[in-house]
Amino acid sequence: MSRGGVGLVAAQRMAFDTPLELRSGGVLNHYDLVYETYGTLNADASNAILICHALSGHHHVAGHTDPDNIEKTLGWWDNIVGPGRPLDTDRFFIVGVNNIGGCHGSTGPKSLNPTNGKPWGADFPLVAVVDWVHAQARLADRLGIRQWAAVMGGSLGGMQALRWTITYPERIRHALVIAAAPNLTAENIAFNDVARQAIITDPDFHAGHYYEYDTHPWRGLRLARMLGHITYLAEDQMAEKFGRKRRAGAGSYGFDVEFEIESYLHYQGDKFAGWFDANTYLLMTRALDYFDPARVAGGDLAAALAVAQAKFLVVSFTTDWRFSPERSREIVNALMKYKHDVSYAEITSPHGHDAFLMDDAHYHAVVAAYLRNIEL
Repeated sequence: MSRGGVGLVAAQRMAFDTPLELRSGGVLNHYDLVYETYGTLNADASNAILICHALSGHHHVAGHTDPDNIEKTLGWWDNIVGPGRPLDTDRFFIVGVNNIGGCHGSTGPKSLNPTNGKPWGADFPLVAVVDWVHAQARLADRLGIRQWAAVMGGSLGGMQALRWTITYPERIRHALVIAAAPNLTAENIAFNDVARQAIITDPDFHAGHYYEYDTHPWRGLRLARMLGHITYLAEDQMAEKFGRKRRAGAGSYGFDVEFEIESYLHYQGDKFAGWFDANTYLLMTRALDYFDPARVAGGDLAAALAVAQAKFLVVSFTTDWRFSPERSREIVNALMKYKHDVSYAEITSPHGHDAFLMDDAHYHAVVAAYLRNIEL
């Protein structure tokens, strides 16, 4: 199916001066959104697809940013975007955006607070999924897109797609909700809190104003990522890949890295802490915690989704225990109650929650088949 990627890409920036009122009560009077586009917008702007990123994602969805370092600068979902791929850029105009509160160019904690000229840090207001959707809608207006052919995302990105169908039902024709849930379980909220506590209690956190101290809560962010990464993997996958294998020279009976799984988690934690921002991590996980569209409908998800006009593709993965298939089926059942048009696929995969990022032939075939049937 795959013919190739989108090649060399560059980010774009859009500045907004209309105040954005946030669910938390905060207001951003001025803000920037950084985004990338792939493909060509057709004459009536009917072929646009919005890709919403997950917790650690960003606007760089596909392609590469350095021709001398292609592999290391590929977008986080490059395997699904491009000519002949499921998100076919010969047919669709794809938009990826870094959300408000992010650390990849859009206005966030690292940006300067106009009131004092210092980085926002912990003073940056809390953001909710609905705030991102409002900001994305304004970007769509600027791009001349009155209605998305589809909004698609995995994990927290899937929650944004779901929110789009409620907040702007007339502006989205299809929603692809991948490896997501209608809200977080108590266990997931607990994981997020432990991760945040690792960051907040790091001596280098400085109450969120570590930029002013020319430091970074590296240890806390590293631990947060290590914990998160455990939840993204499937138990069988870890057993098969690492088992109880020890590193060469292990056997010191101490607390150094002895097992291969420890080495892997340390590597992932170190890598992540080297490029992500701790305040953004706090904001993104809290937005996950707060997401619960059924709350305003007395806990009735079907009633909350009753306003939706979009058609839906909901996809889950068998070994995803963080956002299990049962949670996706909650969404499907809620949609069916009001006779919404919904397709559901449960993909057998060994990759746990991370499966939505993988180049899996069955999964990609499902997405490609669904998108081929979208009328432009």
